[in-house]
Amino acid sequence: MRKYLLSLLLLWIIKQLSAQTSISLPAPHATKSHTNYSHVKGWKPGETPQAPAGFEVLLYADGFENPRWLYELPNGDILVAESNSNHSTLTKIGAAIIGANKSNSMKHSVDRITLLRDTNHDGIPDVRTVFLQQLEQPFGMLLIGNYFYVANTNALLRYPYRKGDTLISATPTKIAELPAGSANRHWTRNIITNKEQSKIYIAVGSGTDHAEKGLANEQSRAAILEVNPDGTGLHIYASGLRNPVGMGWAPGTQTLWVAVNERDKLGDDLVPDYLTSVKEGGFYGWPWTYYGQHRDPRVKEPAPPEVKNTIIPDVPLGAHTASLGLVFYSGDDFPEKYHNGAFIAQHGSWNRKPVSGYKVLFVPFEKGKPSGKPEDFLTGFVTDSVAGTVKGRPVGLLLTHDGSLLVTDDKTNRIWKVRYGKKGKM
Repeated sequence: MRKYLLSLLLLWIIKQLSAQTSISLPAPHATKSHTNYSHVKGWKPGETPQAPAGFEVLLYADGFENPRWLYELPNGDILVAESNSNHSTLTKIGAAIIGANKSNSMKHSVDRITLLRDTNHDGIPDVRTVFLQQLEQPFGMLLIGNYFYVANTNALLRYPYRKGDTLISATPTKIAELPAGSANRHWTRNIITNKEQSKIYIAVGSGTDHAEKGLANEQSRAAILEVNPDGTGLHIYASGLRNPVGMGWAPGTQTLWVAVNERDKLGDDLVPDYLTSVKEGGFYGWPWTYYGQHRDPRVKEPAPPEVKNTIIPDVPLGAHTASLGLVFYSGDDFPEKYHNGAFIAQHGSWNRKPVSGYKVLFVPFEKGKPSGKPEDFLTGFVTDSVAGTVKGRPVGLLLTHDGSLLVTDDKTNRIWKVRYGKKGKM
């Protein structure tokens, strides 16, 4: 019996390893790398993205300036971080190609957080206030007790908060210094806490594509940092993650998951962005390798010992898709197939022909692990993939207390609401 059980265990391990290494990747530079910024044309009146049958997509709110990230307070207020690549840090190349209809339009970052409140409970906000301003490219938001945290590109800040506040005017406490985003490269800083609210996790992207400016410029970057809520104990929790952004806890587990943007300029189909579980102390390859032991030929820096133990990501999400937002569906309003699964917002490519991404994916989960391949959930953003014309670009995701899904569209300055069926009031 013991030998039989050991055999079953060995078969299970082989199956898991096979599933992890089954991805087939082309050789570096097998295809030409492109610069192919999409043209954002916007949405016609009454036009919305498309969801599967049975779902309804509605315009939740608009009139923002680059709405990026979302957070829901316990009283149901929705916070919207409005921020962008700061135009003062643009490269000469970027400045030369700015256009109002280009997806790479890099306007000045308005640097504020807007509060939305639904006072008549019809599912649409009827109160809008400036909740917080005088920030520096704010992104991640978090409430722990009576403190509201904001992740600027260069620091984690903490403010006093009282339930029902529509404005914070207090001077913040700087909890931790963060490496600021360099030029237009990976300036977002997302934050999340654990169930016990005893730790804060901070996603920090790399300062370059593949450490081409040297590793000295990548200190505390390409990593998820962990810190205590009072700012003590800041350290690297996991590393080798080129640009980690969306984070979430798989329902029913204590496993952190993250959506990661991989490197560019190795060809149209390299390197796939991915969704992966995060292991404390884990190393995921950047910049030396990708997807396990696939070597990046451009990196000349000597590889450290941990490269031999590079963790293979769990789910590939396609090359250059700019997978950003991540949320697990812990509600019960959506059909059962979506329960406990992961939704991922793909902001879309700037360097692929044809364009890739520009949609929201769904990855089914079972018992805390992926149980199927990614599938399209919210589409209709792309008008012509070859010409690169798109209607908008999804970024952030939020599962609200009423079980619906909110999606920011930062290039058309609106938020979409996705709900299942028509249950009385929206």
